[in-house]
Amino acid sequence: MSGSKLKLALFILRFGIAFFFAIWALEKFIKPETTVAIWKAFYYVDALPMQASYLIGAIQMAAVLLFFFGILKFWTYGLLMVMHLGSTILSFDRIMDPYTGSNHLFVAAVPVLGALVALFILREEDTLFTFSGKGRSKLADN
Repeated sequence: MSGSKLKLALFILRFGIAFFFAIWALEKFIKPETTVAIWKAFYYVDALPMQASYLIGAIQMAAVLLFFFGILKFWTYGLLMVMHLGSTILSFDRIMDPYTGSNHLFVAAVPVLGALVALFILREEDTLFTFSGKGRSKLADN
């Protein structure tokens, strides 16, 4: 595979993952009650204040934007990967029982985790449309 094809493929992965995470981050502003319910069901936090949803969403959205623009790659790619790994582990029982209710939607977490791991491994090659690409200002580490 040529270097330009690899860079394009990595950008497409980064764009898709950023879009995926942006939906979840925006939900924390649009439907904060959903965040409260998710934290109760999956993270065993019974009384998450509704306002905490906005803080969590802001942190998540900042991480997603840094990730999308390829800034601080080790930290942002790693953070999204670890966050997603945690939520995947916490929903493992639903992933292993995909045909009950709407559990099949949880299976999407597995390929997303794979894409995050691949991007983390190849982060130094992921330079298309980033602030860390060759010939651009070095605002980020690799």
